[in-house]
Amino acid sequence: MLLVVFSMNAQDDAVTFEMKLSKEKLGINERLRVDFTMNKDGDNFNPPDFEGFRVLMGPSQSISSSWINGVRSYSKTYSYTLAPTTRGTVTIKQASIVIAGKTYKSLPKKVEVTAAVDKPSDEMTVDDVADESLHLVAEVSKTDPYLNEGLSVVYKLYVSPSISVSNYQPLDNPKYNNFWSQDIPVSRPVAENGTYKGKPYRYVVLKRVVLYPQKSGKLEIEPLSLEVTVDVPTNKRDFFGGRIYTQTNKTVSAGKRTINVKPLPEKGKPVNFSGAVGSFDFSVSTSKTTLNASESLQAKVEVSGKGNLKLFQLPEPNLPSALEVYEPEFNENVRTTLSGSQGKVSNNYTIVPSFKGKYPIPSISFTYFDPKAKTYKTLTSDEILINVKEGPTNSSIGTAVATGGQKQAVTVGNQFNFLKLNPNLSPITSNFFFGSTQYYLWLLLPLILIPIAIILGKKREAIASDVVGNKVRKANKLARKYLSKAKKELGNKEGFYIALEKALHNYLKAKLKIETSEFSKDKIATLLNEKQVDDTTNDGFIALLKNCEMARYSPFSEVQMQHDYDKASEVISHLDKQL
Repeated sequence: MLLVVFSMNAQDDAVTFEMKLSKEKLGINERLRVDFTMNKDGDNFNPPDFEGFRVLMGPSQSISSSWINGVRSYSKTYSYTLAPTTRGTVTIKQASIVIAGKTYKSLPKKVEVTAAVDKPSDEMTVDDVADESLHLVAEVSKTDPYLNEGLSVVYKLYVSPSISVSNYQPLDNPKYNNFWSQDIPVSRPVAENGTYKGKPYRYVVLKRVVLYPQKSGKLEIEPLSLEVTVDVPTNKRDFFGGRIYTQTNKTVSAGKRTINVKPLPEKGKPVNFSGAVGSFDFSVSTSKTTLNASESLQAKVEVSGKGNLKLFQLPEPNLPSALEVYEPEFNENVRTTLSGSQGKVSNNYTIVPSFKGKYPIPSISFTYFDPKAKTYKTLTSDEILINVKEGPTNSSIGTAVATGGQKQAVTVGNQFNFLKLNPNLSPITSNFFFGSTQYYLWLLLPLILIPIAIILGKKREAIASDVVGNKVRKANKLARKYLSKAKKELGNKEGFYIALEKALHNYLKAKLKIETSEFSKDKIATLLNEKQVDDTTNDGFIALLKNCEMARYSPFSEVQMQHDYDKASEVISHLDKQL
């Protein structure tokens, strides 16, 4: 096999862009495989025109990424299968790729095409068929949203009817940096009929997520990568005439997507704009408008509609000082679909008037940006008048009466009513401490505390001497601490395994003072071996991480979740004794 390498320098971190040919010489009835490989991710791949050849398959894309001894190894390949159309010497011209803003090109290469051979050696291999028949695609609903405007990403695995997929598992999940993300669970993948590049395919929806960009400019969505086990039919038959299948493993990637996020316009932006983007309704209501002093009422400030309901603050009412207002209770009823988040959010205020009178709740304004109309819209609530019919009169400020928007102080009754005419005074008596009951209690207290202190001290010594018991209690307490969130999510597969995976990583982060979320499972296994953790505990920890990944795409029962929870508690307890 011939290898042509274009490299900027000879250092370990140099960028390489390689062209690999399966052979330099072939018959006109044979096939040629051409691979363009790079060691760093690139954009704008531009293949040659392959003059003198007919493209049978391609481009198919594969990505390989791994960590070995703390060093990341990365490879991305575009592959083509070609059939020559003429005899003679044919030149495969340069291909180009843009990596980190620089353009890299492969060197042209000549291939000699001879007359047809009796037994072609380059029939399509199992990997060739799998590459051409398997595609992972990220379908983005919108590539140029406004800041805080929702968009959806649906990951589909397209499979040609000529092959079948027996298993798959994620290798690298996107992190959605600079996005607020909300996963939409896929309960059970179901195969559906569709087309890919004009050809009939079956596809399965693997992952759905709704994103709200939190930063303007060009934002990248990291690729989702899968390792897929593929069954490919061969030309061979078994004893009964059935076709024989060959199994192979392939890595497919959805590719990196770039989203161009537009900033919200500064022109016409109101001062009270709090970041709401979408289409909303706004209301302010009270449970009642007539009551007596010391009774309570509920005032609700509510926003409903479709948009980033979880990402802005509700406006606050400006209430008269004569009304006692408690901290609001926040309520949220929001569901997320592929079209975005919709529902309602509200703040519920408990208000208790102290005095008789009439108190206005002034109108409140709420502003949001409508991405469809490309303009800001402001909604204003009506003024609400609270009438307190019975109760004491606030004589210091009078009764607040709404008259043309002004409050008028009114004196009611006798202006000296605030004076207390009957003081109900009682004579002052002298109490002596010496000889009192308190005196004797303080005198006897040390005699009572001394034997209690002796008993507690012996008990502490016994507990401190129980080294093994202390370690067990400490380990079990630590396991409950990190797994408390996962225990609350038992029965909810998605939430449980996300919480369990975070608990395992947070435990190692706290114990070893490192960011294990950046490590692969192999790196974590190596790290635990270096810390002299026994193989059983090490294998159990890695098996739990694998279950957390597989649970996103495979059905897991509540029994399995309970088993994984118990296993995690046991593994953390064993780890804490060894680390």
